[in-house]
Amino acid sequence: MANGILYWNVDPVIVMITDSFPLKYYGALFASGLLLGYYIVRNIYKKEQLSLDNLDSLLVYVIVGTILGARLGHCFFYEPDYFFKHPIEILLPIQKIAGVYKFVGFQGLASHGGTIGVLIAIVLYCKKYKVNFLGLLDRMAIGVPVTGAFIRFGNFMNSEIYGKPTNGNWGVVFQRDDMIPRHPTQLYEAFSYLLIFALLFWMYKSEKIKQAKGLLFGTFLTLLFLARFLIEFFKENQESFENNMLINMGQILSIPFILIGLTLIVWKSNVEIK
Repeated sequence: MANGILYWNVDPVIVMITDSFPLKYYGALFASGLLLGYYIVRNIYKKEQLSLDNLDSLLVYVIVGTILGARLGHCFFYEPDYFFKHPIEILLPIQKIAGVYKFVGFQGLASHGGTIGVLIAIVLYCKKYKVNFLGLLDRMAIGVPVTGAFIRFGNFMNSEIYGKPTNGNWGVVFQRDDMIPRHPTQLYEAFSYLLIFALLFWMYKSEKIKQAKGLLFGTFLTLLFLARFLIEFFKENQESFENNMLINMGQILSIPFILIGLTLIVWKSNVEIK
């Protein structure tokens, strides 16, 4: 680090398990974040003396919903033309290189798609196990920002989803791409999510807020996607088609979640908190 500028050139691969199968920081942090989020929710269940039956099944639902939703979200929101021509690459972590399919991991996961996928998975889980939908979402809302932070740390290790150039006197130089000091927007998001986690955990201590099922989840949606919306102004566009847009795709997709969150906050604050 020199003169306020961090030069970043970390190899995204931790170790090659086989000649064609790498263990990457992104995957390790993604998995760690999911497990830590689950651990937080599990501890909440224990403190409330709720049944832990079927909670392990919830982890499976969340993992499948997150990965499937995030993958489909990226393919349909950001690169539909490419993936309509290469449908086999949508759900398989492979890519045709020089005429041969090779394992490359999933090259593209969209957080908005992941959110939709998780919500659908939770609906199915609640229907099967007869669990209160908003009550479960409130508890999960506390753990999810931690998972999101770990995913953004993974993006930082990958030198991807970085920001626009700074004034040159500070920032992070992602040497794998260029030598320009940039906003480390992955870190902006990660630390924003950790602050949201701290706030939600503090709110959770209020019995009135606990009783207003959906209020914590509404606060989570509003704050997390508002943070995402604002940070996008400092972030490089992910796809070229966004260059001519007033706001980018990430911001457009954040707006419905913010509105749903605000609706839940107003509804639950007026109706259930006396």
